[in-house]
Amino acid sequence: MTSGWKYVAKQLGLVLVVALLACLFLAVGLMVGYGVIGDGKNPLSILSLDKWQSIIGKFTGQ
Repeated sequence: MTSGWKYVAKQLGLVLVVALLACLFLAVGLMVGYGVIGDGKNPLSILSLDKWQSIIGKFTGQ
C-alpha cells in the first residue's frame, strides 16, 4: 500500500470513528433528555421506532 492510500485509509477510519461517536452521543443525549429531564418513564423507549413515528406524526399532523 502506498503512503497515499494509507493516508486515505487513516482519514476514512477517523471519519468513521467520529461518526460512530456522534451517533452514540446522540442516543445518550436523547435518553437523558427524554428519561431524566422529560416525562418519559423508560429512557430506552425514545430509541423505539413507534415513539419516533408518533413524534413525527405530531409534527406533520397525522
